[in-house]
Amino acid sequence: MKVLIVDDEPLAREGVRMLVSKESCVDAIVEARNGSEAVALIRRESPDLVLLDVQMPQMDGLAVVEAVGPGKMPAVIFITAHDRYAIRAFEISAVDYLLKPVTEERFRLAFERVRVRTRTALGDDPARQMLSLLESISNPRRPLTRLAIRSGERILFLSIDEVDWLEAEQNYVRIHTGSVTHLLHVPLNTLESLLDPEAFLRIHRSYIVNMKRIKQLWSASHGQYIVELNSGDRLTSGRTYSERIRVLTSNPF
Repeated sequence: MKVLIVDDEPLAREGVRMLVSKESCVDAIVEARNGSEAVALIRRESPDLVLLDVQMPQMDGLAVVEAVGPGKMPAVIFITAHDRYAIRAFEISAVDYLLKPVTEERFRLAFERVRVRTRTALGDDPARQMLSLLESISNPRRPLTRLAIRSGERILFLSIDEVDWLEAEQNYVRIHTGSVTHLLHVPLNTLESLLDPEAFLRIHRSYIVNMKRIKQLWSASHGQYIVELNSGDRLTSGRTYSERIRVLTSNPF
């Protein structure tokens, strides 16, 4: 397997090369310092896999894909230091990614996923997914600002800033605003993907809270937390969400 590493940072390329060299199926590694070199090497060397940095000066990852042509691109693992909007775009895509600094465990998982996908991919779907992914990063979707809630013949428009917390109820979401609740026919995961991650935090598989509405926290057993909101509601976090909540307990100085 021939692998091309594309990154404008020498130390980043060196770190990725060390990870790639540990894969027994890799017998050749080439490097590109920028987008122009990447395009030339993809055309000349025909690598089986490209580890492509998304954010590069002059010619970024999107420009590389456009120059080569999505249908002619080999398998790709994207590498990014982008914020959580980019990560969310990656997570809803079938194309894999690595977040800088790249860890060995995450690299191995991404490497194996791409190997499986290159064996099972049909038609040019991966190419369309690749271009769509990069476009979503270059032009990230704006987070949701309001909800349209149907109630009989009436449609209520609710500003997202008015929401205290959201609760999953099967394929519905119960929206809590003070003492009033509304029911919206949408899965919680879908709604979460449209929310601003700087404003809303998932603390449980069934709960998302507006961080501006959090009054105080208590440590509970097994790494969980009790989250009290300004409304007086108290929610118990899930164990797997503890690290997200711990970030809130640290001052930025």
